[in-house]
Amino acid sequence: MLRCLLVDDEPLALRLLTSYVERVPFLELVGTCRSALEAMTVLQQEQVDVLFLDIQMPDLTGIEFVRSMQPQALVIFTTAYEGFALEGFNLNALDYLVKPIAFERFVKAAQKAQERLAPHQPEPAAAPAPTPPAAPSATPHDDYIFVKADYHTQRLNLRDIRYLEGLKDYIKIYAGAKPILTLNSLKAFEDRLPPQDFVRVHRSYIVAVAHIDSIRKNRIYMGEAIIPIGESYAEAFFKLIEERNMH
Repeated sequence: MLRCLLVDDEPLALRLLTSYVERVPFLELVGTCRSALEAMTVLQQEQVDVLFLDIQMPDLTGIEFVRSMQPQALVIFTTAYEGFALEGFNLNALDYLVKPIAFERFVKAAQKAQERLAPHQPEPAAAPAPTPPAAPSATPHDDYIFVKADYHTQRLNLRDIRYLEGLKDYIKIYAGAKPILTLNSLKAFEDRLPPQDFVRVHRSYIVAVAHIDSIRKNRIYMGEAIIPIGESYAEAFFKLIEERNMH
């Protein structure tokens, strides 16, 4: 687990980043601060691995804070202005997120921190090789699966799943009002989900056939989502659609 501290003088920004942290399984929120001075106190009292730090704040900016304190935690700057990027990286910042920050971009920055800190995590001698994440539990006769997300195991009805998006080591499942983030691979879901109902259409997407609204050229339209059809998956996908086509 990476312990992170959020520092931003804007309450809405703090709420958004807090919601992002809560959705990423390997992040633990130490606290939120409205100023760099408040963050100084927290850093002196708590172990913090990653610092998500706004740049433009009253009294002491994020850049001034890093220059003066040189925190041991990895620093990821968050700001509405791209002009500070060079100065931020000159301070050895791990990443630089420009507001409004998309969740996918936040996850990439968090993964970068995880990769940077991984070599420093203590490991027992002669430890066995890590096993890959367990595939989602399902059989062809099930109408639901169980997935691990946000520190609990959640049941998902297959009929509610619209599509799945691969994000490196994580999968975002679109089912219901709020996407679910789980540590797994698209291949694991592809092997478990019923092939007559779910089809891989891209290296990053699996779609539920029942939720497709329309298909135009190499795009699938599902509500507001537009999903590309990869060249290597097009033949199998259009064959499946043709089998259900009314002539």
